[in-house]
Amino acid sequence: MMKRENSNRTRIVGLRLTPLEYAVLEKRFRASTCRKLSDHIRRHLFNKPIVTTYRNASFDDYIEETMTLNSELDSIGNNINQIAKKMNSFKTISDFKTQVFWFEVDKKKLFEKMEEIKIHSQKFSEQWLQL
Repeated sequence: MMKRENSNRTRIVGLRLTPLEYAVLEKRFRASTCRKLSDHIRRHLFNKPIVTTYRNASFDDYIEETMTLNSELDSIGNNINQIAKKMNSFKTISDFKTQVFWFEVDKKKLFEKMEEIKIHSQKFSEQWLQL
């Protein structure tokens, strides 16, 4: 952690930038681990090292797709539960009972697979994000 040296900082320097220049500066700041823009600028001015983060954009896309997939699987699971509840209300017809039985079997398989996918995705995401 950096020592707190700003107690004797009494001079202010004003600087005007174009929108494009500021966008470049902000992009570099966001990619760094600096918490404040002023700290980032000070490090540049005095040639101090700046720690930057690197992210593989294609892998970020994979993580985003995985999160979307998990959300869709949850929705499918909820839909299946609602259908099962409706089908269970038709207990007077024997054919429906048979269909409900097989539906429940398939639903159980789907939910097991969904859980496997979630666990795998979570492990993969945690490994990438280094949580």
